[in-house]
Amino acid sequence: MLRGIDVILYERHKTGEDAFHAPVYEETPVTVHNVLVGEPDAAAVVSDLQLTGRRLAYVLALPKGDAHDWHNVTVEFWGQKFRTYGDVTQGIEALLPLPWNKKVKVERYG
Repeated sequence: MLRGIDVILYERHKTGEDAFHAPVYEETPVTVHNVLVGEPDAAAVVSDLQLTGRRLAYVLALPKGDAHDWHNVTVEFWGQKFRTYGDVTQGIEALLPLPWNKKVKVERYG
């Protein structure tokens, strides 16, 4: 049976504004269980680099029922930090037999 890993998601919460009225955020770590980490093919890496200027490192498959905000947040797994980018793509939950129905792209961060 396929089984994902635990990924630390850093949720962002707005705590105020700085002197230039830009929002200031605080990050809170949350563990998300059973996340699949997939390696993209070479064509996807080149395509994303040319289209967005970002180097695709991995694609994460998110478990069904996950309600976290994965848009432009920091994630950590295998002792490294990554940043999500792009929109989360989602399949129809009832039509997918496995326990994952969403995907998000990550790039190496820090």
